[in-house]
Parts: sequence; structure tokens; C-alpha cells
Amino acid sequence: MRRVQYERSGSPEVLELVSVELPTPGPGELLVRVDAVGVTLPVVRKVREQREPIALGGEIAGEVVAVGEGVDGYAPGYRVTGLVFGHGYADYALLSAAMASPIPDGASAVDAVALVRSGLVALGALDAASPKEGESALITAAASGVGHLAVQLARVRGAARVVGAVSNLAKAEFVQNLGADEVVEYSQESWGAPTDYVLDAVGGDLLTPAIAAMAPGGRLVAYSSGGGTIQAYDLLVGAKSVIGFQMARIARGRPDVYEQWRQELWQYYASSQLRPAVHAEFALEDAAEAHAVIEGRRNLGKVVLIPG
Repeated sequence: MRRVQYERSGSPEVLELVSVELPTPGPGELLVRVDAVGVTLPVVRKVREQREPIALGGEIAGEVVAVGEGVDGYAPGYRVTGLVFGHGYADYALLSAAMASPIPDGASAVDAVALVRSGLVALGALDAASPKEGESALITAAASGVGHLAVQLARVRGAARVVGAVSNLAKAEFVQNLGADEVVEYSQESWGAPTDYVLDAVGGDLLTPAIAAMAPGGRLVAYSSGGGTIQAYDLLVGAKSVIGFQMARIARGRPDVYEQWRQELWQYYASSQLRPAVHAEFALEDAAEAHAVIEGRRNLGKVVLIPG
């Protein structure tokens, strides 16, 4: 089978397609023939930041071909999606049964990788903000794989006004078509009328203007891997708050909530309230090009690899 392997840091050419042996599922694992892989910003950043080789994990979707000991509820032929912590950029991947989610009839593998993991992050961050009916929301990275779903979910959950923040206003039409009332560019001096809560996927220097864009008593949910520093005074002056959100903590510690969110996402999808968008599909051997799209902030929606 084929697998994309990361060898060293420094340039897109570090992603190489190699031939390896087919893995064998261990206890609690599924061997999945991968039909689609969702490319994520955290994995792209790891390739840039790590000096040592790492496994390229991420969201996969496909068909179960074998199961390990102790697996209940799944069998060969089942269509599943889930997060792989080992090698996911491959023709076949090992997926923990605890991280697997069935793909309903009528949904493709591409739909699944565009919706489930990114949607879980978006929905979890939204829940962390404790939104109330009629409030206003601001979503940073509004055209990203997670952000474009967060814009739609904020509206579904009752936001009366949704503002999308993007790196380039060339993305404005895409974000507006998702349901955003306004679109602002990060470099603007003002991001418009204050909002009640912010879902921030960028971090870094963007934290300061994001906090400034909140109304008194506003809540900012930070779920970015981009770091950043917050000045306490910026919070004190408006009685604002910052809440950190990490999906891994929910997946490990609150599997009941994790499953509830998964079911909710598929319900929104089935009722056409949530429309995952795919920016582009790349062949497995073009993984470096897919990473370049994410790094360059050029994507409108999800970037997907198609191993077949």
C-alpha cells in the first residue's frame, strides 16, 4: 500500500509517497480502506515546526476491511469516519473504534471528512461560548474547514447577527453565502459593531482585535493552535472572558457529549441546515500541494486528499 511520509522539515518536498506493508489492526482498532482524508491546519503546522519525522494523522473516511480483538459494533463493509493519530495519509489506516463514527446512507466519504471532525470542533467551540438566542457572533478564519461550519452553526443555534473575519476580502462572497451578515478583513481598524461572542481559530496577534470586537460581557472561545498573549486589562475593562476549548479533552473525558455532537451534526446535514464545502480534492501524491493551499490561507472550506 502507499503512504505519505514526512522525512524532514524545511519545504513542501518533505512529503514523500512511499510503499509500506499493510498494517494489522490491534485490540480495539479498525483497518479502514481510506477513501478521503481531511487536511488540517494543526498537521500542516507540525510538518513545519517538527525537526523529527512525525506520522501524518487526521480525519479519514472509508470502509472497514478488518477489525481487531474486542471491537463491537463494527465489521468489514461498514463505512466510517474518524480521527487517526498515527498514519492517516495512506491507502489504508488504523482507526481506534472509540474514535469511529458511522457514515449514514446518502453521505459520501468526502462529505464525512468535511463535516465530522471540523464540525465537532465548530460545535464544541460554539457550546463553550454558551450562546443565547438573538445574540451576535464573530467567527475568525470564517472560510476555513472549521470556520465555514461555525458560521452556519452559529446561525442554526439562534445568532441574530453573524460576522465572518477573514484574511482577505476575496473570501467575502463565499462567507456571505454561508449565512454571514457581514465579512471583515483582519487588517481593518474596526471590525464593525461589537458582538456578544467570538469563536477564534487563529490566535497570535489576532487575539487583541478579537477581544476589542466584543461587547461588554463578551466571551471569546480560543481553539487555535496558534498561541498568543492576552492583556488582562483588555478583559477587565469590559468584563470580558476568554475560554479555552480543546476537542481531545471532550473525546477522552466526555464520550457522551462527543457522541451527542456527532449525532447533532448529521441531523443538521440531513435537514440541509449544515452544508460542508470542499475547496479542492488532491491525489495522495499531491499532499504537499494540499498543504500549501492551507498554509497560504487560500482555501474556501475543506481541503481533501483522495487516496484512490
